Amino acid sequence: MPSIKLSSDSNITSNPHKFLDLSSVTELPDTHAWTPQPDHECSSPTPTPTPTPTPSKCNDESVPIIDLNNENATELIGHACRTWGVFQIINHNISQKLLDEVELAGKRLFSLPMQQKLRAARPHDGISGYGVARISSFFPKLMWSEGFTILGSPLEHALQLWPQDYHKFCDTIEKYQKEMQKLANRVMWLMLGSLGITEEDLNWAGGGGGGGGGGCAALQLNSYPACPEPERAMGLAAHTDSTILTILQQSNTSGLQVTREGAVGWITVPPHRGALVIHVGDLMHILSNGLYPSVLHRAVVNRTRHRLSVAYLYGPPSSVKISPLTKLVDNLHPPLYRPITWSEYLGTKAKHFDKALKSVRLCAPRNGFVDNNNNNNNDHNSTVKVG
Repeated sequence: MPSIKLSSDSNITSNPHKFLDLSSVTELPDTHAWTPQPDHECSSPTPTPTPTPTPSKCNDESVPIIDLNNENATELIGHACRTWGVFQIINHNISQKLLDEVELAGKRLFSLPMQQKLRAARPHDGISGYGVARISSFFPKLMWSEGFTILGSPLEHALQLWPQDYHKFCDTIEKYQKEMQKLANRVMWLMLGSLGITEEDLNWAGGGGGGGGGGCAALQLNSYPACPEPERAMGLAAHTDSTILTILQQSNTSGLQVTREGAVGWITVPPHRGALVIHVGDLMHILSNGLYPSVLHRAVVNRTRHRLSVAYLYGPPSSVKISPLTKLVDNLHPPLYRPITWSEYLGTKAKHFDKALKSVRLCAPRNGFVDNNNNNNNDHNSTVKVG
């Protein structure tokens, strides 16, 4: 992960409500009361996951599920990236045992008493540690969630949380990071391969054989406690990710919702046991010269069920400038974005929110070429996530 300092967390400890113990609240406080959310109810209202996910083609009703063992996986991923900006994957070689262990580690962390969690509180100018969503300071109301960000080794924060019993948490997180690094590199190359990109075209990224490549990452654990008035609360406001791609693990409670061009309202991405959700991030949108939209998504909450998610935020090395790939640029399709590092883009997003991509644009599409993020990022009063 790039070494970055952002100001988007300003004075997170100045408002005591930001660290309210949400799991003990029986009435929604005004500080967390948003206007009723349209499309809050899941398109599939059953909160439990589908036991056996079935790979499907893209349609107007459900986010596609792609089997990575399918011989056409590259083409299916390319189509999903172009039409959705999000898809789920199965047969990804991450064991169910490890997924369960990480979920248990997250539940163990968030179930700690508030004062114990605050030992690892994220500094106001920092990124890692315990805290509320980093976009919270840009809203008049607070979100019904708490988070924990890990950059690199989890040891420092684990020692703060469990001075005598930190080993199991560290072992689980480190194993998960190692496997996710390999999977993220593999999925990135499937995305790039669908655009006709080869290793010679992107030398910093390494190969797609699962060796991990040259990317950097952060791990974000999010907790969404049961909420007494879920229709008036917001787990995480609408945003796109400032990444190349994000790998999201969901617990068995629905909450993730996405939108895409041409869709009416929000579309729920139901959890499927063993499946992982892939978000196209802003940096992949730039690399693809606007062909692949970064997905606008949010998290809603549930009246009776707690939800946990684990996001692996994958990007380039801090010194690498990201720009539209040469193979995707010609006289009819000029580069839409200027070169920018991940560090620089995070700073831009902290300042411009949902206008971040527009702020680094060089020109408008021409000759019928459509920038697929042009509409998505202006709908629903979207706000981007910083980081």
